Amino acid sequence: MASNTPLADLSAAGVSVWLDDLSRQRIESGNLTSLIEEYEVVGVTSNPTIFASAFAEADHYAEDLDGLAARGASVEDAIRELTTEDVRRACDVFRGVWQQTGGVDGRVSLEVDPGKAHDTEGTVAEAADLWKTVDRPNLMIKIPATVEGIPAITRTLAEGISVNVTLIFSVERYRQVMDAFLAGMEQARANGHDLSSMASVASFFVSRVDSEVDKRLDAIGTDAALNLRGTAAIANARLAYAAYLEVFGTERWAALKGAGAKAQRPLWASTGVKNKAYPDTLYVTELAAPNTVNTMPEATLKAFADHGELHGDAVSGTEEAAREVFAGLAHVGIDVDDVYLTLENEGVQKFDDSWQELTATVSDQLTRRSPEQAQ
Repeated sequence: MASNTPLADLSAAGVSVWLDDLSRQRIESGNLTSLIEEYEVVGVTSNPTIFASAFAEADHYAEDLDGLAARGASVEDAIRELTTEDVRRACDVFRGVWQQTGGVDGRVSLEVDPGKAHDTEGTVAEAADLWKTVDRPNLMIKIPATVEGIPAITRTLAEGISVNVTLIFSVERYRQVMDAFLAGMEQARANGHDLSSMASVASFFVSRVDSEVDKRLDAIGTDAALNLRGTAAIANARLAYAAYLEVFGTERWAALKGAGAKAQRPLWASTGVKNKAYPDTLYVTELAAPNTVNTMPEATLKAFADHGELHGDAVSGTEEAAREVFAGLAHVGIDVDDVYLTLENEGVQKFDDSWQELTATVSDQLTRRSPEQAQ
């Protein structure tokens, strides 16, 4: 394998490099395979926004869309068939990585309908259906960490299904996610599932925290406030990592590990830098730590490949300094609980909007390709 040195160094530091993008074009062109071979990519994540963007380029889906239109498939069925086919193919591309890493990496994530983000029963049912439909052992079902999503995480894991928990913004909610993971794995063991075949990650969102906090700091406008710009997201993630080390150092976890379970790793999501004043590799360099995943958009991946730098483990032992950042934020008047609530609500809404966009795109394609339209 011809490795890129900065990314190889990142992998050697214990960070699994995942791509935050998926499309039929990436799969069929060989791009996904080349990223595995040349850029240390060992996993891929998808979400409704990613699929909405992929489907806007309908050429790569033309044959499938023609077939779906010919048999009068509903928009919902068409979306399900097209997205699960992309994920199934991606799982096959990553099968070798999955085997080489003992199931730790080589994972592909598929999200439940964001319209069910506040529907526990609906999420559980769809997670099981997606798992059965894709039918690949290296699949992960993405479930949002809403209040209603927490019990769905436990129940899905209990059925032996690997889970990527998404849209985590606060350490408090992250602790609930880790507890849901432990409970789910305990139930999976009781249900007779092979824990060693399962995997889970907790997707802790990064750049969106800076975007929201910086906006509020700018509104406050004092020197003390402005000096804190660009500090919240990294401090937040570092506190999350400290919580991870704590929870996965308990006897409760040790019992599951002894039964073959793999730890639920922190996954740094939303790592593309949104503020151009910040280094474009900021959320990779400053969050490098053992047993983590960093899922990057291609631009961030290529930027780190080109000029990324590592300074060893940038996270372990930083808890006290991170707490000082939050003390400073509170002092200048930032309500971090309101920040987290705002970001969670916006995150769910953005994915739901993308799902509606995806629905409209597929509906339009089916209508234009329908037998009635051809007459």
